Amino acid sequence: MELCDLTLHEIKDLFVKKEVLPSMVLASVVRRIREVEESLGAYLALDLEAAFAAAQAADGRIKEGKALGVLDGIPVAIKDNLCQAGKETTCASRILQGFVPPYTATAVQKLLDQGALILGRTNMDEFAMGSSTENSAVKPTRNPWDPRWVPGGSSGGSAVAVAAGEAIAALGSDTGGSIRQPAAFCGVTGLKPTYGLVSRYGLVAFASSFDQIGPITKDAEDCALLLSAIAGFDPLDSTSVQGEAVDYTKDLERELTGRTLGLPREYFGEGLDDEVRRIIMAAVAQLEELGARIVELSLKLTEYALPVYYLISSAEASSNLARYDGIRYGRAVAGREDLATYYTRTRSEGFGPEVKRRIMLGTYALSAGYYEAYYQKAQQVRTLICREFEEAFRAVDAIVTPTSPTLPFRAGERLTDPLAMYLSDVCTVPVNIAGLPALSVPCGFAQGAPVGMQIIGRPFAEAAILQIAHQYQKVTAFHRARPYGAGRGGQDGL
Repeated sequence: MELCDLTLHEIKDLFVKKEVLPSMVLASVVRRIREVEESLGAYLALDLEAAFAAAQAADGRIKEGKALGVLDGIPVAIKDNLCQAGKETTCASRILQGFVPPYTATAVQKLLDQGALILGRTNMDEFAMGSSTENSAVKPTRNPWDPRWVPGGSSGGSAVAVAAGEAIAALGSDTGGSIRQPAAFCGVTGLKPTYGLVSRYGLVAFASSFDQIGPITKDAEDCALLLSAIAGFDPLDSTSVQGEAVDYTKDLERELTGRTLGLPREYFGEGLDDEVRRIIMAAVAQLEELGARIVELSLKLTEYALPVYYLISSAEASSNLARYDGIRYGRAVAGREDLATYYTRTRSEGFGPEVKRRIMLGTYALSAGYYEAYYQKAQQVRTLICREFEEAFRAVDAIVTPTSPTLPFRAGERLTDPLAMYLSDVCTVPVNIAGLPALSVPCGFAQGAPVGMQIIGRPFAEAAILQIAHQYQKVTAFHRARPYGAGRGGQDGL
């Protein structure tokens, strides 16, 4: 197996033993990028010169026996909606072409402080609005298991980079499933943290009450390492929650005996692919064998989650994206017409179809005469959904569901049917509505495509859901399967 196919923790062990140097790992990753990037399109921009310089510095620290940071010498990719000083940040949109932020996102800065090698910026659905990474204004991204399939979205580039060995780990953002759904489609592990656990400072906003930055990695142990590095209070983010630093790797080896896991009936009903249901239930049986108690429960408001999410998130998007007017930064059209025409032309040429659709939906929901009927009502139902989860967590330690109701779909299949595309998020958006932590774990293959299991926890219970995922991954091998080279035959999983 190539170095680029190893996990973060496996590479760290090799560093400690001085059997491998960061420059060697980076060279392996870069070779893989040169082999597959043209066909996959995971990256919008690469910064390999800076990465090699940082790798040389990390080599020196290892040779000198100095203490290493958590991510020292680890090649990491970041989604193109995370600002980094001096690096063009476009959110895969024409309207932000040429925008170079003067500051760095707190999560990215924490990676740099821990010695991570930032490889570049990954492709995404424009402004994180999409479930397939086909809404990028630059190019689509392809699934490494089969380029005819979408990789999921909006963090498709980050998930593909990790799955294909083009990065050891990556950061994505999750507003309605944008880390977990591509993680499921690409056969990797992706975590959406509790709202407020990871600073949103420097994350270009889509829907501010939903957005969260999180890790995409090859397994749960890597997720725990990366989350430990980026979590924590940040005075620059008014929604950041104060609390002591947590080592999310500490309890990974605890057994599942005594854990109660809930299966919500509403996630296993109409619309769930039969193969996905079979694979998820097999994974649940495995969790039961490991000592977990499985109980059935009901989350009756689940059917309202999708309309609630798209009303509130679109309303917040229409407000957040009002700042892109072509005057202060980003794309601007030529000409000296009146201001209204200038705004219209700039935004019409700068935004893609999906972004325009959501801006219009959100503006309508906030407009006079419709605010109470749509936006206000959606916020009231959001409160009820939060309370329903609170009630469920009085009886269970975590909730297990499919990550996606379907297998990865073909590229172009849903582009002309927005409702079908939105239904891709039906299992993930309730988590964002309630601000809960959840992660997607590879749990099988159907028709050659990966399937993801979602584990949802109560607020700030990341350690618990990571422990459940880790114990599952100790006895299965789905997370070890790779789309290239050694490991591709590991799809049987047990």
